[in-house]
Formats: sequence, structure tokens, C-alpha cells
Amino acid sequence: MSTSPVTLMVARRVAHGRYQELIAWLHEGEQLATDFPGYLGSGVLAPPPGDDEFQIIFRFADEATMHAWEHSASRRSWLVRGSGLFAKNSVHRVRGMDGWFGTVGQRPPRWKQAVAIWLAFFPVSLIFNYVLGPLLAQFELLPRIMISTLILTPLMVFWFIPLSTHVLSGWLNRSTQIPVAPAESASTR
Repeated sequence: MSTSPVTLMVARRVAHGRYQELIAWLHEGEQLATDFPGYLGSGVLAPPPGDDEFQIIFRFADEATMHAWEHSASRRSWLVRGSGLFAKNSVHRVRGMDGWFGTVGQRPPRWKQAVAIWLAFFPVSLIFNYVLGPLLAQFELLPRIMISTLILTPLMVFWFIPLSTHVLSGWLNRSTQIPVAPAESASTR
């Protein structure tokens, strides 16, 4: 069993006319998970305009705590209650940053990953420092950095980086290879 944090990402396409019910059900699942040992956080990402696929992310301290939650009677009951609310679902389990950028072989180049993380981190860090900078200025460097990273790291890991990668998914997943024109055949010369 893994001792590093594990993230479970579930995509659910809303059944026709069940949008509000699905939202309530997804949030109920988040609340349910908070009662389990090892729970680190969760979030629901709404689909972009014109899409109907919601993403729900659950993060647990390790494989064992996620396994306990996944196989609990309360989660099974929750899944049964929501079975008619979605048309299709997919489930992915990832460790570390892998989940932000898809599965092996489908991940964007590292430079695109860096851009997506920076685009999430820069505005959040800027706003954080604008709002709390004067308050934190009274501290020495070490406690100031410790406080800011204690606050910013969970915000980035559980909310803003997944949001950034979701919003930028079209660009992140677009091929960066330069198309090459087919070679002329001898008969066309």
C-alpha cells in the first residue's frame, strides 16, 4: 500500500434535467468524505460552458485511508442514491502531481505543465501578498514564508492548480508537434 497522498478523480456527466440534483449529490459526497480518517480535501469542478461533465476530486493521506473510504457502507449508500443523476462516469486514481496533467502517455510537455502551474500560482500569490502582506510584514523572513506556504500550498494543490489545468485542458492536451507536409511522390515531380 502507498504511503504518499492519493487522489481519486471522478468525472460524471449529468443526466438530462438533473443538474441541481447532481450538484447537491456531489457536495453531499464531499461532506461524507470529511468524516473519514486520512481525508485531505476534495473539490467539485463545474464543466465549462457547453459541456456537462463535472469533476469531483477526493484526496486522502495514503492508499489505505482511501481504500477504507471507498469501501465504506456510507459511500456505497451515497453512490446508490446518486445512480440516476449521471449519464456516464469515469474514475482515475493518481499520486502526486500526476493527476493534474492526465495519464502517462497523454501528459502535456513539462513546459506546458510549468505554465499551467505558474498561471495558477502567480495571481493567487499576488492577491495573497496584497491582502495579507502588510500583516505578515511584522514577522521575520522564516515565519513569514512558513505562514504563507502553509496557507498557499493547500489552496494551490486542492483548488487552483486543478482549476487551472481544467480551464487550460484544451491547450494542455493540444499536440505541440509541428505538422510536416507529406513528401512529394515521384509521380508528381
